Amino acid sequence: MKPWLKRVIFFFVIIAFWELGSRLGLWLPVVLPSPTAVVDALVTGFSDKTLIYDLTASFKRLIVGLALSLLIGGALGVLLAKSKTADETLGTLVLAMQSVPSIVWLPLAIMWFGMNEVSVIFIVVLGGTFVMTLNMRMGIKNVSPLYIRAAQTMGLSGTELFFRVIFPASIPYVVTGARLSWAFAWRALMAGELLSTGPGLGYTLRYASDFGNMSLVIGVMVIIGVIGSIVDQVIFQRIENSVMRRWGLES
Repeated sequence: MKPWLKRVIFFFVIIAFWELGSRLGLWLPVVLPSPTAVVDALVTGFSDKTLIYDLTASFKRLIVGLALSLLIGGALGVLLAKSKTADETLGTLVLAMQSVPSIVWLPLAIMWFGMNEVSVIFIVVLGGTFVMTLNMRMGIKNVSPLYIRAAQTMGLSGTELFFRVIFPASIPYVVTGARLSWAFAWRALMAGELLSTGPGLGYTLRYASDFGNMSLVIGVMVIIGVIGSIVDQVIFQRIENSVMRRWGLES
């Protein structure tokens, strides 16, 4: 049986059991609305363009925040890999920051920037930067010394050595870092939008929860999960697999 068919059957069984349990009254609609009610809420949300505005706003924040995460994280990773002093000092701080959930920074972000777009983007940047830093550092550190010595014997050094040998050799780690950075940034965005002034998927989720519209709450959760799964598997996983095969790390 093909993998996609297994997934279709798996989710069909879950949704069927969910719908059946709702119709038999095994739980209250306010606790867990039926799939039919969730679909109705999503149709209404897209019909009045509320969810379209939310998706547009969320992706704008994500694109800006993720781009900054990759740039800052990549630069920090190079610094930690090339400077022993920075690795032993700043590297320790990066490891500590990686263990702190980005949403913890939201109260400070609001105090520093106010309750606006900048605060949410700041949270997104924090969510994706450090994982990119660690992967970039690891990628450069793991470049085989044989490659570097061979390049040096051919006259390469400095920036030319980095961009022609070291960076290309670390590409698999960079791609993995970008994939993880996207995942962490996406989660941080949703968390940050919960306390934003909207629009955004996180804001609509909180708004629907405040007014007891659990069908819309679950609908937004479904959208968040579907987008995360599609972007990860359709885009980043394919890029990662392609890079792994090209670099001879996977058959």
